[in-house]
Amino acid sequence: MHVAPVGGTAVQDHVALAEIELCGELIIAASAAEDRLSLESIDEVLKVAQEREEASGD
Repeated sequence: MHVAPVGGTAVQDHVALAEIELCGELIIAASAAEDRLSLESIDEVLKVAQEREEASGD
């Protein structure tokens, strides 16, 4: 069995970490909701509108 070395040699995948964080936010929102999350609620949790504004430069 090969184990990764301990220390600062680990490679971090920032995209994967961001996706994991977003999944966590969705799980928290879903567990707090009384019913299924609407598409609008999901977009709000994922900050879709904010990302679109930043991408368009507004």
